[in-house]
Amino acid sequence: MTNSASGIKFGTDGWRAVVGKDFNFENVEIVTKAIAQYVIDKDGIDKRIIIGYDPRNMAKEFAEFSAKLLSDAGFKVSLSEAVIPTPVLAYNAKILDANALMFTASHNPPEYLGIKFIPDYAGPATTEITNAIVENIKKIDSIEFKPEKIFDVERVSFKEKYFEHIESIINFDKIREYFTREDDDGEIIYDGLYSASIGYFDELLKRNNISFESLHMYHDTNFGGGMPEPKAKYMQELIHLIARRTSAIGLSNDGDGDRFGVINEKAEYVTPNEIIALLLGHLIKNKKYDGKLVKTVGASQMLDIIAKQYDIDVVETPVGFKWVGAAMREYDTIIGGEESGGLSIKGHIPEKDGIIADLLVLEMLAYEDKPLWELQEELKQKAGCSFINERIDVKLQDNQQLEILMKKYSELESISSFGILGKDTKDGVKYYLDDERTWVLIRPSGTEPLLRIYFESDSKDKIDKLKEFFN
Repeated sequence: MTNSASGIKFGTDGWRAVVGKDFNFENVEIVTKAIAQYVIDKDGIDKRIIIGYDPRNMAKEFAEFSAKLLSDAGFKVSLSEAVIPTPVLAYNAKILDANALMFTASHNPPEYLGIKFIPDYAGPATTEITNAIVENIKKIDSIEFKPEKIFDVERVSFKEKYFEHIESIINFDKIREYFTREDDDGEIIYDGLYSASIGYFDELLKRNNISFESLHMYHDTNFGGGMPEPKAKYMQELIHLIARRTSAIGLSNDGDGDRFGVINEKAEYVTPNEIIALLLGHLIKNKKYDGKLVKTVGASQMLDIIAKQYDIDVVETPVGFKWVGAAMREYDTIIGGEESGGLSIKGHIPEKDGIIADLLVLEMLAYEDKPLWELQEELKQKAGCSFINERIDVKLQDNQQLEILMKKYSELESISSFGILGKDTKDGVKYYLDDERTWVLIRPSGTEPLLRIYFESDSKDKIDKLKEFFN
């Protein structure tokens, strides 16, 4: 095979590209074989590989193609018989002591697809692992498999073991009692967003006799003409539906089910930072969890404030759940989360899971016996203010220009009219400013000549002032 892998670039969570362009059968064969060689080198040919796919265009076909390649190389391969969320596949990797390949582009636009390699520890592949796979890609022409035996690809359902595990963590009885009380007219509305979670989140509610309403509950490769991302702009139908009710809560997931989206009873989008902070309190207070909080450097300082009130240590990582997952494997962790809508908890997997996140929100409401908006108000009081988070992306011509600008921004002594109290360089550079409520994080994209600049403050005016400085 001629190596035409110039279009293959691994980001923070695998390789993603446009279907029919860089994401084609030739490149999928290259990546599959590079992963296969990594597995043989580390675990040997007897290590089972399980494969799943989300609802995207051609995801099933590419998954089947990859399964056949791995089978022909001598691996025992189990292929999901249907669309599957990433966290469900990851959990099965853990209990089956298998490595996994997930064909997904998560929340990216519909024209994208990707391959995510999930090792047997059930979390995102670390940089060390993806670097080894990239090295195999570079020498792909020399990789050859000589199997002693070839096994048929096994088609399986990975649902039941995941369902049983989730039912051992979540108190579904408590949720059902809360949402069926005569004195409470609370409602659950689930926006399937055409995602992989359809047939999983809704099925968990159904099998536990919890009533809910739903919309967009079928798989669409074009995701209804929107984006498979549970943010307010893509959940407008859900928001309008809740606005006509008095006490409905809205829940959703992204394309492969590893991120969550929540709309409160006032038809307002609830930020992931708020959800992580609230669930931290719920897990400590109501479920008696102990351990640490793991958060990324881009997550809100509100999480640090709340953790301090509970006398909980905070472990801060670079941006990306692969770092959160690695920390969760190293430390006894109550909850690990990131600002972009991913979290997991103790006793689960070191991989983000939007399904368990949504269920934990319902469980929290049942335990606290309060609407979500009220819990948000209490959180604001505990934190001392409302934190606002924004981000701008600065596109540059090439990596040389990026390096020059990054060096300039790494040596700032003040930003606008703010003095600098502290500086952190675990991922790009983060400046803590002298009002003690504001920070700025500047970090390169990692896959293109792009600078991402994150802002947090207790005032929109302050953020606007900071954005002017960087424009």
